Amino acid sequence: MALDPDYDLFLRVAAAGSLSAAARAIGQSPAQVSKRVARLEAKLGVTLLHRTTRRLTATAAGERFRADLLPAVAAIEAAEARLTDARAAPAGPLRVTAPTSFGRLHVAPHLHRFLATHPAVDLSLDLSDGFVDLMAARVDVAIRIAAEVPAPLVAHRLAASRRVLCAAPRYLSACGAPRDIADLDAHRLLAAAGQLPWRLAAAGRTATVAGTSAVATNSSEMVRELALTGVGIALRSLWDVGAALRDGTLVRVLPDWQGSAMVAIWAVHPPAATVPPAVAAFVAFLRDAVDERAWE
Repeated sequence: MALDPDYDLFLRVAAAGSLSAAARAIGQSPAQVSKRVARLEAKLGVTLLHRTTRRLTATAAGERFRADLLPAVAAIEAAEARLTDARAAPAGPLRVTAPTSFGRLHVAPHLHRFLATHPAVDLSLDLSDGFVDLMAARVDVAIRIAAEVPAPLVAHRLAASRRVLCAAPRYLSACGAPRDIADLDAHRLLAAAGQLPWRLAAAGRTATVAGTSAVATNSSEMVRELALTGVGIALRSLWDVGAALRDGTLVRVLPDWQGSAMVAIWAVHPPAATVPPAVAAFVAFLRDAVDERAWE
């Protein structure tokens, strides 16, 4: 049994936070989508969405309804996959999302191998530093860089994600190198939105570095470029700056200190009774492509 079309529409609107985005996805006008959502709310007798001029957000009732619907969607998709013998070979649409820098540096250069091996897979790759709700957005595989992955998502650990303090030699020449953690208070720090405070560790000690980025940005790639051009000190992953550290365009700062060792790189997908072949194939591809030895 397929999911009620209006339920599916509600999930799309809640995931997108926008009537117009959901309307584009299903080929209807925003007015039609708005009427369908209003009809569903009238049918259920509750308000599912808060409407403002700029964005939609789910109400408490809407969040509960969404949480109840998502397992049903997963069950229906798994049943359809079993019914159509989808396990035969990797094929069909595969939606993947990854952080911008990591996807560009460590996934995109290897994708030709995956596509050559699995020509029947219709791959869509979205690079974004924003959080994506996999189940609501119907994403098949995501790369996450985090200390842990919350249930019920299924996580496959790909590599460690060591993070170190670094700066360009020109910055240290002009501003001096910090000798201890407290000295960072007098330096220009560089971080994307949400990346400060830094939580650091060294030989059993821990420290928290608060502060404000010298340049406000939502882009980790911008932070790396600012560090390379001598604007300040950044906490960056070795997968991101390993090459720059090797060639000397960046150097370690306070080398005894680094980011939490708990942070790792994961391939994540929604739970399913039967993992689709394209998902399993892409996770296997990532295990082969992601090589942390190359970052040291």
